[in-house]
Amino acid sequence: MTTATQTFSNRTTSPFRYDFVGSFLRPAALKTARAQFAKGDLDDAGLKKVEDAAIIDLIQKEEAAGLKAVSDGEFRRSWWHLDFFWGLQGITKKQLAQGYVFHDEETRAESAYVSGKITGANHPFVEHFKFVRDHVSAGTQIKQTIPAPAQCLAELQRPENVAALRQVYANDAAVVKDLAAAYHQVIEDLYAAGARTIQLDDCTWGMLAGNHAKGAETGEVSARNDAVLDQNKQLYLEVNNEAVKDLPADLTINTHICRGNYHSTWASAGGYDSVADPLFNRENVKAYYLEYDSDRAGGFEPLKLVSDHKLVVLGLLTSKSGELEDRQTVIDRIHEAAQYIPLDRLCLSTQCGFASTEEGNVLTEAQQWAKIALVKSIAEEVWGA
Repeated sequence: MTTATQTFSNRTTSPFRYDFVGSFLRPAALKTARAQFAKGDLDDAGLKKVEDAAIIDLIQKEEAAGLKAVSDGEFRRSWWHLDFFWGLQGITKKQLAQGYVFHDEETRAESAYVSGKITGANHPFVEHFKFVRDHVSAGTQIKQTIPAPAQCLAELQRPENVAALRQVYANDAAVVKDLAAAYHQVIEDLYAAGARTIQLDDCTWGMLAGNHAKGAETGEVSARNDAVLDQNKQLYLEVNNEAVKDLPADLTINTHICRGNYHSTWASAGGYDSVADPLFNRENVKAYYLEYDSDRAGGFEPLKLVSDHKLVVLGLLTSKSGELEDRQTVIDRIHEAAQYIPLDRLCLSTQCGFASTEEGNVLTEAQQWAKIALVKSIAEEVWGA
């Protein structure tokens, strides 16, 4: 077990001093190909050919940017989360009347529902990983991102989906058992294919924090609402921890916490205070990639609850805008965070990916890479990384 006195300075596994969340802006050729595929003008093989070329080009750009671990940019996905859910056995794609409601925009209206017993057999993301594995340079690591089990559970529990869920699973305990087992199988299959870093992307904690903050502002926080918050926190903690239990010792599991990232807008606002326990002290991950690019994420004080053997990646640069942050302001905020968790246990990244969905955020590819370069440069100054 890592102790509080251990140094984390020599990083050989994720997270690195300068890092990224996972998704990148889709190139024009890929967007065109996906549109053609949706209309039936391009077949599976034709789409895959374009995806393959785009991913190879992205890997080369990531390596050129000095990233120590790369991803496929989530280029084979339409959504950061739903495509993974649709790849699980027993979960089916669904069209809804309304999409997710963000601050000033509504998403496409798609979801996922339970159509049978959930398993993780033959998940397509395993083949996606193998393609990246076979195209990285020697010494370059791979970050495989997948949505957290809690995120899948929350999707299946949406009001529009809960009736279908209850037709297959009588209670939450039964869902958690099968969902965690399905995730565990996918993770083990990824490991067998060579994956050594898996990141669980998770908006559930940000949404819980936002709902609690909204209730506090409107005076609607009550003993009942606090009880519901506690119930959901325990449920999310249970499914996430059960999914990553008894995995190989050399497999790194990290998580990314967000409040929504769709076309440069957001879905929730509220600090980590109401979810820091159990998120920071009882979730079994190595590191937290935390959104901290605006006051919607609150202050750094909740970081004092992060367990001594865990790391924190501060998402201080926004991926929602191409405007570069002031360098000294970012450095000052890193040192502010270090008042609550040692500087040696901190890293730096953007607050989220650049394209959580295929629409992408409102910035150019040049601005995207300028953000990555600034993250790297600041980290090198602060930590000598």
